[in-house]
Amino acid sequence: MSRIGCIPFLIWVLSSHIFAPGVQELLAAGIFLLASITDGLDGYLARKHGQISSVGILLDPMADKTAGCRQPHSPRPLHAQLMPPWIVVLVLGREFLITGLRSVAATEGFAIQARELGKLKMVLQIVAVVAVILAHRWYEWNFFGFIIGVELIARISVWFMLFVSLLSAADYFIAFWARVDRSARSH
Repeated sequence: MSRIGCIPFLIWVLSSHIFAPGVQELLAAGIFLLASITDGLDGYLARKHGQISSVGILLDPMADKTAGCRQPHSPRPLHAQLMPPWIVVLVLGREFLITGLRSVAATEGFAIQARELGKLKMVLQIVAVVAVILAHRWYEWNFFGFIIGVELIARISVWFMLFVSLLSAADYFIAFWARVDRSARSH
């Protein structure tokens, strides 16, 4: 619930004019990171203590789908350059495809667990979104003479996240198809 609740607050911070330039982006990145940390902590604790509930099974994918909706919404044209809408559509499409596969698997009596590529995709998505948020304000950071290209990191992480998202969708589909094939052969 905390992840879902962070989304309106995040959008408000990004669209508000009450924060000083730079503070707005840092606050938004912090909110997004906090929501992401609660996602990982929630999954870890549920698996560790075996506390997987039907409410959690219902709400967790819904909170995960909002990852695409957590993308920064800004009137500035830089956002569209760093994360074009078609990339957001592909990533959200992947999320809904995986949810659909998991739903079909559940009706067939088996589960498709989180895959390693899916976990990597989520980490890359967090990096990409934080980098895009920060790149709204900064092109690069200079830390005591060491230059960090914020916009370059955003561009690279968005493309890498897209690649791993598509690869992970294929991985889930192959796992799903193999399980369905095994189930059909056993009947």
